[in-house]
Amino acid sequence: MAGTLTEASSTKIFGGYQKVFKHESHHTDCTMTFAVYLPPQAEEDGAKLPVLYYLSGLTCTEQNVVTKSGFQRYAAEHGLIVVCPDTSPRGCGIEGEDDSWDFGTGAGFYVDATEEKWKKNYNMYSYVTEELPALVNSNFPVNMERTGITGHSMGGHGAIVCALKNPGLYQSVSAFSPICNPCDCPWGEKCFGNYLGSDKEAWKAYDACELLQEYNGPPLTLLVDQGKADNFLEGQLKPDNLVAAARKAGMPLIMRLQEGYDHSYYFIASFIGDHFHHHAKVLNEPA
Repeated sequence: MAGTLTEASSTKIFGGYQKVFKHESHHTDCTMTFAVYLPPQAEEDGAKLPVLYYLSGLTCTEQNVVTKSGFQRYAAEHGLIVVCPDTSPRGCGIEGEDDSWDFGTGAGFYVDATEEKWKKNYNMYSYVTEELPALVNSNFPVNMERTGITGHSMGGHGAIVCALKNPGLYQSVSAFSPICNPCDCPWGEKCFGNYLGSDKEAWKAYDACELLQEYNGPPLTLLVDQGKADNFLEGQLKPDNLVAAARKAGMPLIMRLQEGYDHSYYFIASFIGDHFHHHAKVLNEPA
């Protein structure tokens, strides 16, 4: 059941409104924050607009993409509602949740934890795919049949995983610098080991390279932009593994390696217009 939203802020930008809301989450058992951009088309009588979810990366909140990417210009142009959740539960009082930047607070990794210490709160996968859409669908003029998902780094991992694990829920998907094969990189090994336990077979349920081999849903074309000057390229992100997995699975993948770009929001801001066009081309096509 969808809960009650409290509006924390509202700012006009590109003819629409960038808003932030808080609510009590039953999936994470804490107060969660998320941002919603309502383009000017949302003011029209009877409007039912496509919705695009953006998942952020390690250490981020909903504010990083809202303030640094400039996406609102493209959302207004294409008439897309954009929803940006936080990256983890916060303030849960779990021992060790604030000890490191790449695990715990700010690092929910878009999984549902199974380890006893974390499973009450760290359920970002279900939050993003179930609770948050229910709230959005109940409170904003969205067309539930026109949904896309994108994200950056840990959020790029999350976006691809959510799309592959829920055939038909998202009609479009893209990612910036995703963690492509978390079962085989230090960030993934740390988070999966703590949230999901030592059984590495269980980790595969949240690994895009593994999930690609099992996908049996409506056609998807995955757009990925990756900076070639990204410090995390080889050790953590491993885009070549995703290319190989997509080729094996027969999944259409547009992998663009961008010369000179790093892992930052300067990179995202440079290409986010292309990603909005990618999503709008699918989400705005006639039914």
